[in-house]
Parts: sequence; structure tokens; C-alpha cells
Amino acid sequence: MNRADTVVLGLGYATIIPDNGVAAMRVADVDGVKIAGVLFDAGTVNSPVLLELGPSNSSASHAANPTSISDVFFRIGGAHPGKATTSLLVNSDNVIIDHIWAWRGDHGAGIGWTVNTADQGVIVNGDNVLATGLFVEHYQKYNVVWNGQGGRTIFFQNELPYDPPNQAAYMNGATRGYAAYKVADSVTSHEAWGLGVYCYFNVDPTIHAARGIETPNNPNVKFHSISTVSLGGNGVIDNVINTTGGPAQGTATVPSTVTNYP
Repeated sequence: MNRADTVVLGLGYATIIPDNGVAAMRVADVDGVKIAGVLFDAGTVNSPVLLELGPSNSSASHAANPTSISDVFFRIGGAHPGKATTSLLVNSDNVIIDHIWAWRGDHGAGIGWTVNTADQGVIVNGDNVLATGLFVEHYQKYNVVWNGQGGRTIFFQNELPYDPPNQAAYMNGATRGYAAYKVADSVTSHEAWGLGVYCYFNVDPTIHAARGIETPNNPNVKFHSISTVSLGGNGVIDNVINTTGGPAQGTATVPSTVTNYP
């Protein structure tokens, strides 16, 4: 889509399935595009991205007329063995993400650690992007990576992948597992409220993830009301954010919470 103010409205969650590993939809770095009520369902050949908002060199300000996506879903597996490296890639500035669910399937058809492969759910490179209602689940690396400045998230819900076969398969270098929400080391301004990260490593309940949230230590990178939970004691999240907050563990399914960080 190259025209400003284009509206894409799906009725009954219209489904777009890419063929032959292409991107399902790309949007130019233009004002005011609105996408709503659409399901992007990964195809059987890996796509590098399902929805890309702005090309990689995007730089225009859209503060007066931002692009928005509302009630947009992404599905990797579940109906068939889909594959996509990244579900949503946001390169444009000022984008509004208004309730999305990015889901690497944990049940249904075409499910398995090497079957419905997907690295990241959401990557944000644009500046001043707002997410309200960000549901991102089961991706095999960082579920969310935020590289842009001035980002804000209001409500984030995540389950780490259920199905790593063992700890060796779920390592980020020397670090055990991947954080659900990663703010890049280069970011100097970011704020998020109401984040929940859950683990349920039912294939190998001995698996650990080092942390739920990973962020640079900067007074202008702020988090409020974060909880991590081990569901039924299937695995452990060692810390809530960076090295702060006690482990989420044990069959009592009691959250470990950090109210404000830093």
C-alpha cells in the first residue's frame, strides 16, 4: 500500500495467507493508513515478515496523522504448519498498535518446535510508537524487540514458548532463554505499564528463562507493574526485569512482581 489514508477493513477477520514465502502486506512510509479486523496466517514456506509498516529507511514524522492497526491477529501454525521469522515489523514513526494478538501456535495443526518456526512476534524500529493491548505469545526468541525511541506500551501479555525440547535448545548465547520484551541497549526513552510474562515449559519443566523483561538501565526507560508467573511450576523465570525481582517458580502459581523499574 503506497497511498496515504488507505483503509483496510476485514469483515469477520478476513484471512491473508502469503504464498511462496512473501510478505503478506507492506505499507509505505505514508500518513494515516488504517488496518483493522484482519488475520495474517503464516504460509507453509517461511516469510521474513507478515506485516511491515514502512520500509527500513522510514524517517517521516506522522505525528499529525499516524498509521494504526486495530484488532489485527497474527497466527503461526494452528491451522497448518506456518512459518514466519517476524510477524509484525514497524519501521514508520508514530504508529498506533491498538490491540493485536501475535500467536505462534501451541495447539492445533502444524505445531512443534521445528515445525511452526517463528523468531519474533513484534519488532519496533520506528520512534514514538504507541501500543495499547499487546498480546504476543510463544515465539522462539525475543517475543517483542523495541529499537525505536519514545515507545510506550499500555498492557502487554505474554506466554513464553511452551515447547523448547530442553535448555540447550532455548539459549540466547550464554543466557538461559529469551526475555519476552526486549528494549534495545541504544534506547534512551521508553515507558510501559502493566506487563505480564508467563512460562509453561511443559515439554521440559526444568527449563529456566533468565528474565521476563530486558532493558537498558536509564532513568528515562521506565516500567510499571510487571509480573512474571510460572504456571503450575512448569519452568522458572529467574528474574522479573534484568536482575530485579525474585524467581517465578513453584506449583502454587504465585506471581513475582516489580511495581516500578528503575
